[in-house]
Amino acid sequence: MVVAGVDCVAGEHPDLGRFWLPLVENFEIVVSRSSIQKDLRQTSRDEFRGEEIDDLENQIVSSLATLTSPTTEAIRKVRRKFSHRLAEAPARLIVALALQLVRHAAVPRFVAYELILYHHQALRSLKAKSLEDLGAGNKAWGEVDAFASYLAGPAWRERQVSDGLIRRWASSGDRWWRRTAVVSTVALNNKARGGVGDTGRTLMICKMLVPDRDDMVVKALSWALRELSKRDPKSVGTFLREHHRVLAARVVREVNSKLKTGLKNPRKQTT
Repeated sequence: MVVAGVDCVAGEHPDLGRFWLPLVENFEIVVSRSSIQKDLRQTSRDEFRGEEIDDLENQIVSSLATLTSPTTEAIRKVRRKFSHRLAEAPARLIVALALQLVRHAAVPRFVAYELILYHHQALRSLKAKSLEDLGAGNKAWGEVDAFASYLAGPAWRERQVSDGLIRRWASSGDRWWRRTAVVSTVALNNKARGGVGDTGRTLMICKMLVPDRDDMVVKALSWALRELSKRDPKSVGTFLREHHRVLAARVVREVNSKLKTGLKNPRKQTT
């Protein structure tokens, strides 16, 4: 029997008499079944995306391997080609592809970082977990600076990640994460990178690393303060005076030179 479009089965109760039980009337069952079907469809799409990411990774690796002269510009030309192809791709795909590429020894890490940098939605989607995964394993200043300038700094500037994350990096026992924290301040202040100036957050990180003597961190600290000096020379001058006894000599010399002459290392006048 069908009641109001619902399949039913008849029964007889000794006290209540005749009754009808609907086979599929429970709305939760219907919703549950619909949700399961939706999840299955989503799983299929995710699996397809995974296969697509693997294929894209292989294409990028193959394209780089064919370069007879793998200069930075030649590599970047390959990256631009893929950025153009993937302009309409979802942010999740771009980030997942970049995560696979940074683990591939044959691919310079800046390729992965630039794929995200030049995909606005992917860049704006970055959070603490994805950033730390993308930065894990950086072991050279070039890798660190690309990561901090292209991804970590902009994400921090736009408040996609907290100050606490950058402070944690600044407190790390790993020199490369400490450098990452300092170089991330450059994106706050560099006009060409979209910075509008942020004295507070810049000096917060610089102050944490005043006593650091690791050469990679010292050079980054000088860079960060010189960049801020273009925006707020007064605050940078005050910072130097307050910490000059503890700061590395290189930092004091280069930042003072920048404040006085506009140059990091002014050329000596010849007579």
